[in-house]
Amino acid sequence: MDHGLGNSAYLVDLGDGRALAVDACRDLRALNAAARRRDLTVAFAADTHLHADFLSGAVQLGHDAGAIVLASASGQRAFPHRGLADGDEVDLGGLRLRALATPGHTDEHLSFLLLDGGRELGVFTGGSLIVNSAARTDLLGADRTEELARAQYHSMRRLAALPETTAVWPTHGAGSFCSAPPGTERTTTIGAQKRTNPLLAAPDENTFVKRLLAGLGSYPAYFAHLTERNRRGPVTLTGTPPLPALDARQVEVLLGDGGQVVDVRPAAEFAAGHIPGSLSIPLREQFATWLGWLLPDTAPLAFVIDDGQDPAEVVWQAYKIGYERLAGHLSGGLPAWLEAGGQAAGTAFVTADQAPDGPYLDVRQEAEYAAGHVPGALHLELGDLAEHAADAPAGAVVACGHGERAMTAASLLERAGHTGVTVLDGGPAEYAAAHGLRLDTVDAGGAR
Repeated sequence: MDHGLGNSAYLVDLGDGRALAVDACRDLRALNAAARRRDLTVAFAADTHLHADFLSGAVQLGHDAGAIVLASASGQRAFPHRGLADGDEVDLGGLRLRALATPGHTDEHLSFLLLDGGRELGVFTGGSLIVNSAARTDLLGADRTEELARAQYHSMRRLAALPETTAVWPTHGAGSFCSAPPGTERTTTIGAQKRTNPLLAAPDENTFVKRLLAGLGSYPAYFAHLTERNRRGPVTLTGTPPLPALDARQVEVLLGDGGQVVDVRPAAEFAAGHIPGSLSIPLREQFATWLGWLLPDTAPLAFVIDDGQDPAEVVWQAYKIGYERLAGHLSGGLPAWLEAGGQAAGTAFVTADQAPDGPYLDVRQEAEYAAGHVPGALHLELGDLAEHAADAPAGAVVACGHGERAMTAASLLERAGHTGVTVLDGGPAEYAAAHGLRLDTVDAGGAR
């Protein structure tokens, strides 16, 4: 389970020392560890679709373990694989895997029905059916969105015709930007979805399309590039790629040559002191999302890392979304930068009771803002902030849900020339309580 991207991969023990992996990410550390614990060799690696949110690990599994890659024939993947069409079956050595064409999330999307004899054990649904929703259909452009939504309607109903006891194993879940609703459940059953999924409850195709499209929010910029990279096949790796140590002079030269410095330390440490012009993206589960949303994959990146943080985690989070121009990390961290004569900047980071009554800038996603926000707050999503930094009020209190995204936003504003930025250590509920306010909401029709 990749909590940061909100995606699930699956490892199926085939009973003879071999395993099937489904929708594995390029960061195979957790999957390989699970296979080792069970003394399994991955013999098959199946991808339900050409992923836009992460680089697939299927090619790497083929390289490392000799796994046969299973994927849609219509995806035209440019690497060795067994191309499958609707109804094709693969003998897994007792169990069978049947391909079901379920377009909508992507054109070439397949679901994989796992069979034991004639009994349906479960179905790997990718993005065609997820817990209480279906994945977004706008990744191929606005001109295809409704067409693919209508395809998704028919795909979901095809899956709903399976026996109600059939387990449903989706790729996307809560935390994903592929239209997954909030919630803790990662898997479900056909019967449960027929009872609770509002899209399956839609009385007709037009209502379904309206409901699905109404739930589409923004998504990271890097999604535009990964589908094609997955079609070509990611470059295989040998171990964890290095993250070399850089001295302060090398970091300074990198900045001068158009590189970027990303500070992955906790928000409070960035606030206390950081390299001017650096971007704060704390190293946590959502690190890859914001790295890929806010920075191009063409610029060399240097990182400021705390002593207790793992450079390998930085590397794998970057590599799983195709960010490979990693110049290195600042050896000795910020103290080494200061010792070499470098300047440092600071950012005010305050609790709700310390925050001024000035303009309030909310950088959360649209759905979060709608669910409850400070009255009069200006709303600019973090992913759009760099392009609209001029719209941010001077001296703003910048806030998200806890403080991490807000600190990222503050670093973007400071790079754009804003001064006097204050970051809220907390969220709108704490601010409202401290300032005697009640949160506003926005209903589905846009009314407050």
